[in-house]
Amino acid sequence: MKMAAAPLYCVCRQPYDVSRFMIECDICKDWFHGSCVQVEEHHAVDIDVYHCPNCDVVHGPSLMKKRNNGHRHDYTELDDGAKPVQAGTPVFVKELQSRTFASGEEILMRMKGEQVTPRYLERHGFNYPIGVTEMEGLGLKLPPPTFSVQDVEQYVGGDKVIDVIDVARQADSKMKLSEFIKYFTTSHRPKVLNLISLEFSDTKMSELVRVPDVAQKMSWVENYWPDDSFFPKPFVQKYCLMGVKDSYTDFHIDFGGTSVWYHVLWGEKIFYLIKPTPANLALYEAWSSSTNQSEVFFGDKVEKCYKCVVPQGTTLLIPTGWIHAVLTSQDCMAFGGNFLHNLNIGMQLRCYEMERRLKTPDLFKFPYFEAICWYVAKNLLEMLKELREDNCPPPTYLVEGVKALITALRTWLKREVTEPSSEVPDHIRPNHLIKELTKEIRHLEVREEEEGGHRHLIFLYKCQTEHDLRMTARRLREQQRQEPTAPSNLDILEQHTREVLRRLEVGPLEEVRTYGHLKSSAVLIFRGFIRPDRLWSASLRMRRSRKASSSSSSSSSSSSSDEDSGSSQEEEGEEEERGSSQQKETPTETFPVKPFNAWCVDRPTSPSTEEAIQGMLSMAGLLCSSEPEKAASPQEPWWSSPSQREAAQHQRLLQADKSPMDSQGNSSEAWDNQGLPSPLGRSHGNSPETDFQYCDPSMSPPLHPSKRHAPNPPPISNQATKGKRPKKGMATAKQRLGKILKLNRHNRVFV
Repeated sequence: MKMAAAPLYCVCRQPYDVSRFMIECDICKDWFHGSCVQVEEHHAVDIDVYHCPNCDVVHGPSLMKKRNNGHRHDYTELDDGAKPVQAGTPVFVKELQSRTFASGEEILMRMKGEQVTPRYLERHGFNYPIGVTEMEGLGLKLPPPTFSVQDVEQYVGGDKVIDVIDVARQADSKMKLSEFIKYFTTSHRPKVLNLISLEFSDTKMSELVRVPDVAQKMSWVENYWPDDSFFPKPFVQKYCLMGVKDSYTDFHIDFGGTSVWYHVLWGEKIFYLIKPTPANLALYEAWSSSTNQSEVFFGDKVEKCYKCVVPQGTTLLIPTGWIHAVLTSQDCMAFGGNFLHNLNIGMQLRCYEMERRLKTPDLFKFPYFEAICWYVAKNLLEMLKELREDNCPPPTYLVEGVKALITALRTWLKREVTEPSSEVPDHIRPNHLIKELTKEIRHLEVREEEEGGHRHLIFLYKCQTEHDLRMTARRLREQQRQEPTAPSNLDILEQHTREVLRRLEVGPLEEVRTYGHLKSSAVLIFRGFIRPDRLWSASLRMRRSRKASSSSSSSSSSSSSDEDSGSSQEEEGEEEERGSSQQKETPTETFPVKPFNAWCVDRPTSPSTEEAIQGMLSMAGLLCSSEPEKAASPQEPWWSSPSQREAAQHQRLLQADKSPMDSQGNSSEAWDNQGLPSPLGRSHGNSPETDFQYCDPSMSPPLHPSKRHAPNPPPISNQATKGKRPKKGMATAKQRLGKILKLNRHNRVFV
C-alpha cells in the first residue's frame, strides 16, 4: 500500500513549510510562498483581496485596505473619534513628542568610563541608570560611526531571517535582513519598521564589538555557564538595533530582569524611565495584563516618568527591573546587550516570575533562565564556603540574593510535579544544593535585632565588596603558605644534637649562662655545668650511701631507690635536709667551698664526646644497659677534678680495647645480649660511665614525647621514606644522625 503524496503548493510546487510565510489567493484558493510572489509578511496585512500571479492576469491586481484612521492599530476602522489613541500609531508618536516629563538628569548618574567598574557597583550599588560620554576605560569596542546598514548586511549576511516590529500595529513579523536593508535605505517608507533583536554573536560582526568590561566581568553567562552544559549557551550580550525615525517600543522590562547597556553609534534615542518600586511594579503587571494596554500610556499611571535623551556617542547602562520605553527621534544604529549579575538577584527573580504570570512568549524571555540560576546557585555555594573558611562573611546584597534564590529554587522544584519542564542540569542534585545553601546562610546569621520595627541581620564582620573579600582571602592564604611548618621529631633531634656539639667546642666561661636543676645524667651532659651547692649535696649523699652499704645490704638497696637522681621531688626534700645538716653536723669529707667564679674556672669544660652522644641517644630512647648494673666503680665521675677525670678516661679506654669489635666497629655482645636489664638493678653507687649498647627501642624505657613513634608504624619501611628508596637529598633518620655525629668505627655505639 502506497502512502499518499504530500500536497504541493505555490508556483514552485513545494510541500508546506511551516517556517515560511504563505498567502492564500482569494480567487483560486491556492497557497503561495510570500518570497515566490514578492509579498512580504508585513505587507500582507494591508491586502484586502489577494490575487495570485495567475489570477492577476484575469481579475486584475490585488485590492488593498483603505486607511480610515491614524490612531488605531487597525487603520481600517472608521474614525468616529470615540476610540482612544493606541501606542505606536502616528498620532501617538506626535503626542508623545509634545509631552513634558521630568528630566532624566534627576536620576541619571554621569560618570567616566574608567569609573564604571564592578568594584564601584558592588560598593555603591547598581540602582540608577548610568550615562557615559567619555568612553576611555569603559572597555567598549565598536565600529566607527561611518559603519552603515549595508556593512551590517555584509558582515551578517542578507539571507538571515530577522524579526521586525511594525510600529503602527505593535506587531512582529519576519523578513530577510536584505529586505530590511532595502527598506531602510529607500526614501519612501510606507510603514515604520523597527529592528531590535538582531543578535550577532555567531557572525563575523562579533569581532568588531566588545562589550563593556563591567558587563563582561559581572555577567552570569560569562562567569558561571559551564562549557559542557546540556543546554545551549544563551547569547544575549551583542545586539544590533536599527530603527527608522518615529520607531517606538512601548514600556517593558528587559527579559529576566536583566540589566542592559546601550551605545548609540549614530542617530539619537529617547528613553522614558520609571523606577522599579514595589508600587510601580504592581502597576506595571496590572497594566500589562489589561485588555486595553495599548490605549493607556503607562507613564501617566505612575508618580514620575523621566525623559532621558541619548545622543550619538553616548553609552547608557540601565539597572535591573527599570521600566522603560524607547523612541527613535531620527534614523539610528545602536549596539547593546543584556546581562544577569549578583547585585540584584531578588529583583531578577521577581521579574522572571512576573513574566511567567503574564505568559510572555518564549521569544521575549531570557533563554534557559532557570538553568543558569541552578548553575549560579552551585557557584555561590562554593563562594560562601570559601568565605566562611577565610572567616570573611559576604556582603549583605549577596546574602539577600542567595535567600531569594533559595526560595525560587524550592518553588521551581514543587512546580515540576504539575508542570514538568525541567531545566535542572543533570550533574546537580537540587535538594542537596538547596540544603547546603540554607546551611551556609544559617552560619552567617549571628543574631537578630529589632531597630525601628525592622529586623535585620548583624554579622561578625562587614566587607563592602566582593573584590575586597577576594583580596583578603588571598592575603590570608599567602600568609599561611609563608608561615614556617612545625618541625618534625627528626628535626628536633638534629637541632638538639647540633647544640650539644656546639657546647663541646666552646670555652669554660662561655658555656655557663644560667643555673639549672639537675634532672638526670643526660640533662647534666646537655647542660654542661653543675651548681656548687648541688656538688655539696651529692657529696653528702655519696658519704651516707657508703655508710649505709657497710652496715647492711638491705638498707643499701632502699637507699639506692630513695636517692635516685632522676626524681625531682626527692631532690627538693634532700635540699631541705641539706640545709638542716649544715647547721647541726660537721661533715668529715667535704668539698672546698669556693666562690662561683672559681668553680667556673676549675670545673671541666664539658663532658666527653662519647658521653654527650650517649646522653643524646638516651634522650632519644635508643640506649639501654648492656648488662646488669655493677657495684659502684672506684673511679671518680666526669665532673671531678681535671686530673682525676683524665685518669678515669684513660682507664676506660684501656677497657674498651679489650672488648672484641667487628670490622664495622660494632661489638659482638650487642647482638648476643638482647635481654632487657632490670631498671631496679641499678644502685646509687653505679658509675655514670657504665657501658651501653643498642637494643630494641620498643623495650626501652618511656621515650621523650617528641621522640615517640607513631602508632602502628609500617613493619619494615622507614618513616622518612615510607618504604621507598630515599630520593636524592632526602636522608633517612639514621643516615642524618650518623652524619651529624661523625662517628668513627672505634666508638662503642653504632647507628
